[in-house]
Amino acid sequence: MTLLRLLAFVLGTALTLPALAFEHFITRDGHRLLDGAQEFRFAGIHAPELHRIEDDARGPCKADPRGWGQYFQWPTAEEQENWIKSLVYTGHKAMRVYVLSVETAHDAACERETHILKPTTPNGMPRLNETAMVHYDRMIALADKHGLRLILPFVDHWKWWGGREQLAAFYGEPETALHDINSKTFAAYLHIVEQVITRKNTITGREYRNEKAIMAWETGNELKESTEPFLKKTAELIKSLDKNHLVIDGTYLTVNKFALEDPNIDIISNHFYTTNGNNNPDQVLKDLKAIDGKKVYLIGEFGLRDAKGLNDIMQAAVHTQHKGARAAGAFIWGFRGHRHNGGFYWHKEYTGHYSYHLPGFPEGEPNEEQAVVDLVRKAQAQMNGQSKAPPLPIPEAPVLRDIEDPTKAITWMGSPVGRFYRIERATASKGPWKVIGDNISDGIQEFNPSTDVLFKDDGKLKKGKTYYYRVIAKNESGESAASNVMSVKVVP
Repeated sequence: MTLLRLLAFVLGTALTLPALAFEHFITRDGHRLLDGAQEFRFAGIHAPELHRIEDDARGPCKADPRGWGQYFQWPTAEEQENWIKSLVYTGHKAMRVYVLSVETAHDAACERETHILKPTTPNGMPRLNETAMVHYDRMIALADKHGLRLILPFVDHWKWWGGREQLAAFYGEPETALHDINSKTFAAYLHIVEQVITRKNTITGREYRNEKAIMAWETGNELKESTEPFLKKTAELIKSLDKNHLVIDGTYLTVNKFALEDPNIDIISNHFYTTNGNNNPDQVLKDLKAIDGKKVYLIGEFGLRDAKGLNDIMQAAVHTQHKGARAAGAFIWGFRGHRHNGGFYWHKEYTGHYSYHLPGFPEGEPNEEQAVVDLVRKAQAQMNGQSKAPPLPIPEAPVLRDIEDPTKAITWMGSPVGRFYRIERATASKGPWKVIGDNISDGIQEFNPSTDVLFKDDGKLKKGKTYYYRVIAKNESGESAASNVMSVKVVP
């Protein structure tokens, strides 16, 4: 191998290799997070569904009387790895996921499973669904493999995934019982916390409390009615079980004084949304002043507005200081990843915004998708002491799926950071290859796998003849290796 070719190989490999395994747990030094001796700051697009998918393409389940209930499904191993690679390759160092879901009476009718199952006996403790937790195990294992720190909240204030209301319903108690430390609901909540923290990962063989990919436990999502006794008892339990991980007060809209004074709380979080009257850059300084350097500050979610407004908030998160304290991280809502068999998952919000897809696509222009991805990557670079985001890595090879009839549909799982695709056909397994489609995008918004098609071969194919197909991913940094080759015999 010539020196020039060797250099090209090394540089290309450096752009595509995942991060090494973690050396340290993330720790806290006053108002800063540390990875070893280095300050740890991060920005990103919130990826709530690394462990459970809302399949919005199927629409709401009519059997759910809440008037919303979606169909859910577990991600495949390939999907989870693809999503985590997409995040890491676009500069994400940390990610907050969504809560553990709680069983409801309508799950079977709506073809969904949950993480937390009702007790098998009256007044008994809830159970972890082993099927669900294996996907959770894999999320953590893949995050460790590829270099992504995870923030893991326990339960939800809201009912959509099954939250405090559904947990309390196991015991005939009101949803507010979660914050009553003498309630059966609170006892069940603490049981869940203990079962999760001490769970042994079926993939890594480590208990969760020994997983370096986990950055922090969060008491819950948007628990805005949190009380001092609730937080004190919960944080005490977490720290008694787990000396390695940080604890986040999972409330929002206010900075609780009792959280600032609690020695077992490490991070104070807030969420910014227009409906709450706080979706602006001024909120960053307000929160920093309220925390007053006593804890780490995290903007766990913000979004559902134009790219300029998002950038104003993100830049405030990067630069605003109070007594030397800055936001440790900030996440824009929200990301959805590639589907196993082509296209992207998505989620439509009340504002009309769809989820952002990485690394950004022309089809997302009505949602300013590319501008949002770019402003996040700029913030990541700034937090790392860089003036601009580095180039994207060269894409990995996409995965071509089985082809039944190439004239109707050719599908592939998109490559992490792949932006466009070239489709090639041959009459022999090793070529020569003919380009039959170029600069094809899989970034369709609101993709429906039952009706939408990524590509079809409109060439004049001869009946009875066997054809071979492959796909190559492209972005501004270069082209991937070719995908696997799939063959199909045209039916006479």
